[in-house]
Amino acid sequence: MEDVKALNFIEEIIENDLETGIHAHIITRFPPEPNGYLHIGHAKSICLNFGLGVKYQGKTNLRFDDTNPAKEDIEYVDSIREDVRWLGFEWSDERYASDYFDKIYDLTVELIKKGLAYVDHSTAEEIAHMKGTPTQAGVNSPYRKRSVRENVQLFDDMKNGKLPEGTCVVRAKIDMASPNMHMRDPVIYRIKFAHHHQTGDKWCIYPMYDYAHPISDAIEHITHSLCTLEFEVHRPLYDWTIENLDLYPSRQIEFARLNLTYTIMSKRKLMQLVQEKVVKGWDDPRLPTISGLRRRGYTPASLREFSQRIGIAKRDNMIDVSLLEFCIREDLNKTAQRLMAVLNPLKVILINYPAETEFVDLENNQEDEHAGKRKVPFSREIYIEHEDFMENPPKGYHRLTPNGMVRLKGAYIIRHENTVKDADGNITELHCTYIKESKSGNDQSGLKVKGVSHWVSCETAVRAECRIYDRLFTVESPEGDKDRHFLEFLNTESLHVLPHIYVEPHVKNLKIGQQIQFLRHGYFCIDPDTNSEQWVFNRTVTLKESFKK
Repeated sequence: MEDVKALNFIEEIIENDLETGIHAHIITRFPPEPNGYLHIGHAKSICLNFGLGVKYQGKTNLRFDDTNPAKEDIEYVDSIREDVRWLGFEWSDERYASDYFDKIYDLTVELIKKGLAYVDHSTAEEIAHMKGTPTQAGVNSPYRKRSVRENVQLFDDMKNGKLPEGTCVVRAKIDMASPNMHMRDPVIYRIKFAHHHQTGDKWCIYPMYDYAHPISDAIEHITHSLCTLEFEVHRPLYDWTIENLDLYPSRQIEFARLNLTYTIMSKRKLMQLVQEKVVKGWDDPRLPTISGLRRRGYTPASLREFSQRIGIAKRDNMIDVSLLEFCIREDLNKTAQRLMAVLNPLKVILINYPAETEFVDLENNQEDEHAGKRKVPFSREIYIEHEDFMENPPKGYHRLTPNGMVRLKGAYIIRHENTVKDADGNITELHCTYIKESKSGNDQSGLKVKGVSHWVSCETAVRAECRIYDRLFTVESPEGDKDRHFLEFLNTESLHVLPHIYVEPHVKNLKIGQQIQFLRHGYFCIDPDTNSEQWVFNRTVTLKESFKK
């Protein structure tokens, strides 16, 4: 019997709406504000909204909620488009809240004429004071009883730039004694003389997000408007706006936001990290931004799988970042090209090996039967990892030791003969002999060795830089301590650069952004900083969990 996957609570609502005829089809939307780069929390929302559109053969719009021009930019619009497409989704319509500014203005005039909105000349501080506290009712503004005619004229003056910024706002007239603070005559329009990336200088008044959002949803006939839990207390205003303006009955549904250990998810705090140059831009591989994860080597499939595994919940919880790392390991294990790279090189001279270079065959990916093999050059002088030779090895060490033997992956067994050191006693070079009859695949030497070392040929190896990334914060919840600033928890060892590593020459056939498994070291990708003079690799994740709390 085929397993039937349980529905999440949003799918249950949708299926009930379709079955009962409330909706004949569904329309969802992904509504980012273009004031920063998207992060993995947005990836969860993208996968949810677009995934539901695909599952129920509906539509999903990409709508930019661009109601605050002072903080928004076309750079962020472009990056959001790129991230959504990179994740594997395509929107039905591209919309902007600013597309509806004329309509929102007209609806606000209608609201004023109904006696449900008024122009208030109180300062922001006075309005905050009048709202009271969660346990104490607010008091009415002295401007709440203005006539409809005066309010319409003042709103028109606001629109025409006759009133300075900060002079007044428009507030909805609801209930100053409401137990929900968001319903105590919320501000729905303000004056802001700022150039808008879509409308230019046409407007000097802009609707507030909580007001523009339900109107935009209704105009687009969004059936299920999916938001994270912090918007649950905003839902009464969402419903009030739709009801009192007699709009299409879009429905807001809240789900738990993504909280990830060792990670900052606040866009404001991510902006601070970028602006204060704690990191090297929005695509820094230590950030949880989609562009940062992409640069680090994460794949769209791994993020979609992660979103699927964490599911959709009604209550906030903390997800261990190791689950995200598990998802990328699982994906790359099946797809990543295998290569040998030496990160801490130690030269080995095979004193009895002939001068000619030969080639050995190695599998490109043993997990993929169609990946084939590659030819790797082998020569008299090679590099191995420094840690693959120890003069005084501990118990259980199975690599090269004085007078000991080790197999070179895909090649020969070699025996240690001599160690060369500098004046300070540091090992600089090993002299070894190779066993000609021991070649992998045709070993006739009769020798048995336990250890296998990877290697690269000195003659053909590509010299490169490697960037080893660790978690950006040292505690699981850097935003959770109210008594300490999140920057106090920065991991000062989150980036370690290895300037001189060596990679087998097959890497020259690969492209920027391509994922690789460096044998024994982990998964890496080719960084965009790579050029004809220098190859640069980012470590995506280790082969297994290695972070010590």
